[in-house]
Amino acid sequence: MPHKTVRGENPHPNPSPEGEGLFDSKGMTMTNAKLASLMARGTEFLGCDVAILCGAMSWVSERNLVAAISNAGGFGVIACGAMTPELLDREIAATRALTSKPFGVNLITMHPQLFELIEVCAKHDVGHVVLAGGLPPKGSIEAIKAKGAKLICFAPALALAKKLVRSGVDALVVEGMEAGGHIGPVATSVLAQEILPEMASQVPVFVAGGIGRGEAIAAYLEMGAAGVQLGTRFACAIESIAHPNFKKAFFRASARDAIASVQIDPRLPVIPVRALKNAGTEAFTVKQREVANLLDSGAVDMGEAQLQIEHYWAGALRRAVIDGDVEGGSLMAGQSVGMVSKEEPVMDIIAQLMDEAAEALARRA
Repeated sequence: MPHKTVRGENPHPNPSPEGEGLFDSKGMTMTNAKLASLMARGTEFLGCDVAILCGAMSWVSERNLVAAISNAGGFGVIACGAMTPELLDREIAATRALTSKPFGVNLITMHPQLFELIEVCAKHDVGHVVLAGGLPPKGSIEAIKAKGAKLICFAPALALAKKLVRSGVDALVVEGMEAGGHIGPVATSVLAQEILPEMASQVPVFVAGGIGRGEAIAAYLEMGAAGVQLGTRFACAIESIAHPNFKKAFFRASARDAIASVQIDPRLPVIPVRALKNAGTEAFTVKQREVANLLDSGAVDMGEAQLQIEHYWAGALRRAVIDGDVEGGSLMAGQSVGMVSKEEPVMDIIAQLMDEAAEALARRA
């Protein structure tokens, strides 16, 4: 029978049950004083045991994976994507039914119902909201903070990081071009060197993009990061509802298979997307031409053009993640995909990352 997982269904029973808390793998735990000290600011800010956020991946970062990560001591983040306020309302409630631990919600700045989505988060007392996809629209920072939530934003450049902090943002994610999904033009290592020395003393800064092992986590923590964000590493967890075909594509892939999309028309500001190369990659080029023609004819304005591109990605992702169409759908993946080789429980993934980080710190002691 074909796989027919839908949003909210988990094909694996009892994923990462709440209450297991931290782990003890190979005799190493968060009692490692150095690691605990380096992560203290991040864990205090997030309210969790391990300063590892799960990147918001549309169709993947839903109730099951988010709850599993939070139950394992990390910080899960719901990917709202193109959800309506009603859908987000149900998703948050369903996640709360699976965990009492803190988790966040990622909202896209260009969503036409952004302020209604903010209200939904406030209704459920969501403690952390992540804004992604561009500068926060006027009034959105105030609306989020007025309800008592902490606001996390992406900073692809130092100047923007400074502007966001002046605007009242509580924490930053510095994400490099090695990441999966929407990306900027600068590598993680360069952004970290540029932004951490300037901003880490002001707000918690989480580093993201291409992180697949604990040694990298240790290095960024020592540079001043409060924690890290990983997406690709969790996409194929046992608790992830992603289709088996989607996961198998990840297991077969290497870093060089995760390529960035190409902008074909400079008038259409399309944010590059990193995904595994397939027929869907070529289909996106066709879609860009179609939208550019609509823009030229005056049939749509720039805002609608960008929204059409986002809706395209949402549909392409669904085809791959939920339906298992790994040729025509979008296989968004970071360059760390080569380090994903099998299905594992979230608890084991986090334990391995922390062991590797602790061992790296011990070698340098």
